[in-house]
This record gives sequence, structure tokens and C-alpha cells, in this order.
Amino acid sequence: MTQLNSHSDRMVLIIQCSIKNLDGFKEWARDRASKYVYDLKEENSISYEWHVSADGSQATLIESFIDSDSMMVRLANHGASPIATEVFEQVDIESVLCLGNAKQDAIEALSAWGANFQRHHCGYNRSEVVNPR
Repeated sequence: MTQLNSHSDRMVLIIQCSIKNLDGFKEWARDRASKYVYDLKEENSISYEWHVSADGSQATLIESFIDSDSMMVRLANHGASPIATEVFEQVDIESVLCLGNAKQDAIEALSAWGANFQRHHCGYNRSEVVNPR
């Protein structure tokens, strides 16, 4: 079991978007984007999840990683992928929030997207509950 207030290198990236066409977005997010990222089998990627508002106008992508280096692998893979340009056909990115102890390379990369950064302070993470081994 994880101890309270232990150090964490886990990173969470939260990208808030406005959806251009709900039906097209839902199909793209499920059958194209999520499948593409899943098939990359990025070893240290914890999750990649799209959430859609009740009215279908907003989407939030939440990605989590074991550390800043793992997040950089995802960002590099995204930049080199065919879905990188498709994203802007589906959504307009409104904000990017990066949670965790981002290294300088991640700060520089995400700052180009106008990201806001918050460093890890305290709490706990029971990842064994979500993903038992």
C-alpha cells in the first residue's frame, strides 16, 4: 500500500477541447485516436481517456504516465503520428494542464501549447487498486 504524502513522479496531462462535430469526434476518438495510442504499447503510459460533456460540446483528454520522461515519449510519438493533424479536424484545444514534476524538456514542449503547470505537493496514489498486478 502506498504511504501518505510519499514522493510521486507520476504525471497527468489534462487537455480541454471544444468539439467541432460530436458524431465524427466520438467515432474518431474511439476507433482512430484511442486505438492508435493503445497500439503503440508505450510501456510507461498509464492511461489515455477521453471524456465528453453532457451536451456534447466539450471533450477532455486525460493522460497519465509514470514520470516526465514517459510523458515525453508520448509527446514525441504524437508529433510523429498521423493523428497529430487529425486532432485539429475534430477539436479546438482550449487549455492544457500538466500536473506533476515536469522536467525542463516537457515544460518547453508543453509551453508551446500554452500549458499551465502544477508540481506535485502531497497526497497518495493507490495505483494497485486501479491496476492490480
